[in-house]
Amino acid sequence: MSIRCSVFIATSLDGFIARDDGGLDWLNAAGAAVPAGEDCGYAAFMKSVDVLVMGRLTFDKVMSLGKWPYDEKPVVVLSGSAIEIPGELQARVSASSEKPADLVRRLSGDGAKHLYIDGGLVIQSFLNAGLIDALIITVVPVLLGSGRRLFGPLEGDIVLTYVATNVYDFGFVQHEYQVARPA
Repeated sequence: MSIRCSVFIATSLDGFIARDDGGLDWLNAAGAAVPAGEDCGYAAFMKSVDVLVMGRLTFDKVMSLGKWPYDEKPVVVLSGSAIEIPGELQARVSASSEKPADLVRRLSGDGAKHLYIDGGLVIQSFLNAGLIDALIITVVPVLLGSGRRLFGPLEGDIVLTYVATNVYDFGFVQHEYQVARPA
């Protein structure tokens, strides 16, 4: 497949992407220290993305935040159960229960070249399927102690190749890795 799957996500220093209840208050609080206009590379990343693939919990969280943040970007929500997609989003948001490899194959056949994979369980399933090519992880200087982890059990080691680290004056540290592929 000539399609690229990337993760762009923030975690607490202890590796959580949300509180146990899905809360992101800690991330919003940390965002108050970010200077106006700084997005840690998110806008440039999003320009390179053809389709965003997210899980049901992530979709529900995004829907609870108010204004849809992805404009006209196509979004696929992975879920094993029915999802109600608001009428104003139906032209660009679809639901799927496909396995990661099947979804990637279909989207590649539709012409997609770069997928943004978001949501802890979806990221974990794509990692276990060997489909993630790049990880961009922004570490926020807060310890939560518990919550929803970015990484879960793996079927085997996933070797990463270091690409870069950006250190921001307001305390965020962003690491970029490529997933090493066996020769």
